[in-house]
Amino acid sequence: MEQFKRQLIVVTAMRIFREKGYFSASMQDIAEACSMAKASIYKVFSSKEDLFTGVFVEVHRILFEEARELDRRLRLEGLPPKEVLRQKIEFQLQYMLENYFFTSEFKELPVTSNENFLIEWRKKRASLLTLHQDCFYETYGEPILPYLGDVVAIFRGMVKEYLSHTFQAVIAVPMANLAGFIVDRLDVVIGDLIASKAQPVLKASSAFFNEINPPDDQTRQDNLDELLKFFADKIRELPQPEPIQNELLEVIEWLKLELGQPKPNGTLLRVYINFLDSVSELAPYVRQLSLVLKR
Repeated sequence: MEQFKRQLIVVTAMRIFREKGYFSASMQDIAEACSMAKASIYKVFSSKEDLFTGVFVEVHRILFEEARELDRRLRLEGLPPKEVLRQKIEFQLQYMLENYFFTSEFKELPVTSNENFLIEWRKKRASLLTLHQDCFYETYGEPILPYLGDVVAIFRGMVKEYLSHTFQAVIAVPMANLAGFIVDRLDVVIGDLIASKAQPVLKASSAFFNEINPPDDQTRQDNLDELLKFFADKIRELPQPEPIQNELLEVIEWLKLELGQPKPNGTLLRVYINFLDSVSELAPYVRQLSLVLKR
């Protein structure tokens, strides 16, 4: 009985949130639509944020369940790998469009400060990224492994933009056509990455981080080390006398050592960065490093 009651509340809240939006939908609205007292809702969900989290979890539970069912069916049909990929992307596009309110970004909603929501959001993001990585790996095999991070980032960026335009009725393209368009474009990109043996930009693991889920200290330190390595490589390419190159490389080492401290000295960091910024060819790298350090 309790499970039925919870499901009724979640399904009803899903409809109310869609119709009215997060801010306009009230617990009273949802209670009345369920033919319940508001107190009965609060016995199951302690706040509107927790109720929204419950709806969010249910929407994505259905998404992953239906994705698994589609995967089983496609395996039995024996279709070419790229057609399998196209159908999987078409399903995801259609589902995410129909549930756009619960599958888009939530940065402007107060729910992002709710710990229960953040826990579920991180689980969802990890599961969705894994699903996307699996889709491309199953289609392209081992050669795509170094580029999974970049390919999934490009794919997710395309999906986000095209779904946003579709939801706002800026474009009117059937999801089947859009899925085919995305697969064809990505096929060209992936083919070029593999053929050219390009240096990957984004590690597959890095895709799991964003504004709501920032990287941990170790990941951030690893990324800073990688950026400083780019700095050093660029310095070695500079048309400067060897003593000047060595001096610049020494500053990079001091900067790296200082950034590795538990509490880096801000004054020293500024001195090192200003010294590097005095070389015009290094200016773009200095600006990027400064932005990273401010975060």
